[in-house]
Amino acid sequence: MNDTYDLRDIAAKIESLKKTALELRDLGENFPALYRNARRILAGVRMLEINISDISDLTDLEVS
Repeated sequence: MNDTYDLRDIAAKIESLKKTALELRDLGENFPALYRNARRILAGVRMLEINISDISDLTDLEVS
């Protein structure tokens, strides 16, 4: 198993998840279950942002 993490790559993937979840939320305006679940996904993505994305802005290093 590789124990080295590229925080910028992880942050970019999180941003991609967020973009997709926002698109789904917008598509779900007239589809309540889709809208609610997309909002739940966005809450999870926000936790990932807090954990990873904010840190990746502070460092140019890979973390191991």
